[in-house]
Amino acid sequence: MRELSLDQVRTLIAILDLGTFSAAAQALHLSQPTISLHIAELEQRFNTPLLVRTKKPVTATAAGALLAERGRKLLKEADEISEAIRRQTLGIRGRVRMGASSGILVHNLPAVMEILEQRYNGIDIDVQILGSADTLAGLTQGSLDLGIVAMPQPQHKDIVIQHWRTDPMMAFIPPRWECPDLITPAWLADKPLIFNEPSTHMYHLTMAWFAAAGFAPRARIELNYTEAMKSLVASSYGAAILPAEHPDQHGVKTMQIRPLDPPLPRYTGIAHRPLPQLDGASRNVLEVLQQFRQLTQD
Repeated sequence: MRELSLDQVRTLIAILDLGTFSAAAQALHLSQPTISLHIAELEQRFNTPLLVRTKKPVTATAAGALLAERGRKLLKEADEISEAIRRQTLGIRGRVRMGASSGILVHNLPAVMEILEQRYNGIDIDVQILGSADTLAGLTQGSLDLGIVAMPQPQHKDIVIQHWRTDPMMAFIPPRWECPDLITPAWLADKPLIFNEPSTHMYHLTMAWFAAAGFAPRARIELNYTEAMKSLVASSYGAAILPAEHPDQHGVKTMQIRPLDPPLPRYTGIAHRPLPQLDGASRNVLEVLQQFRQLTQD
């Protein structure tokens, strides 16, 4: 037995609502023989009459009334499914999984989220706090849709990475330390230091800055949460080298923030699968992220 046809159910309901086969045919933009065929096939499928044709307007039998009642619910649900798929395809609704560091989440993504809420409040953003390596792995495995990663990165098959931001790395110094206006590797190397964990791009970037001047300091503590690192700096546990996404919002009363000499830029990029593989919601989130992109890497 064939599955129930929603088109045939729609025909039955139109006949009952409008009272005649001809009116239903006109409303549905179908020929009258097609309307008659729909009803004949429905009655054959259920092996019972569905309409009383001996008087006008046409009325339903008990079976026809039951089918019309349930059919209205089916058609309503089918319309809702079609609309949901349309909205998902257009990127109006959906769930986008994104990987980013804690610093990016705290300082950069709130402005992005605000724009997304204004334009696409049907899109839910699931942000996972991950390092660049784990973010790229998630994109490759399909557990993430988008990611913000440190640059440069080795080439990854089927992953697109484009420059997003360039932020200066700054020295975050405890409030009671006496320090120069410019922080050099020589001055900082023998101080208590708070580093990111060795598996991170930030750690290697920091160590390369020291190594270029001939130093290889060891950290007093290593951890990956930017705001926790700043809290330790504010408590005078040690100094840290961190990106200054918003230098005017770093709490200068609780920390001293100084530029590095030589300067050390931190590059970040947007990572994603090729555009044809992204759904509409992911493409819309990507478009908003790109609006916050710096045009140069200088």
